[in-house]
Amino acid sequence: MPTEPLSQKEIEDRLRELPGWSQEGDRIARTYRLGTHFAATAMVVHIAQIQEELNHHSDLTLGYNTVGLTVNTHDAGGAITERDFDLAARVEKIAPSHGAN
Repeated sequence: MPTEPLSQKEIEDRLRELPGWSQEGDRIARTYRLGTHFAATAMVVHIAQIQEELNHHSDLTLGYNTVGLTVNTHDAGGAITERDFDLAARVEKIAPSHGAN
């Protein structure tokens, strides 16, 4: 069963719970800064593991010392759903352990 898209108000309410995350069109997004390229790479691997566990994948970008994510739900026609916020919350939990801000 596909996940239902969230209303704009629901998206705005959920974003308030995730500082640093924003809405970019039909996606939620965040860029993290890290101390080194190695730290950024390690965070990407950790995020990939979480995405596999959730069976929900973002567009993930590795820069020299940055990690960027944009996410929406393909099964919901590319809309923003609760699954996107679940992934974002999991990433927020692991970000401090990588020194991300």
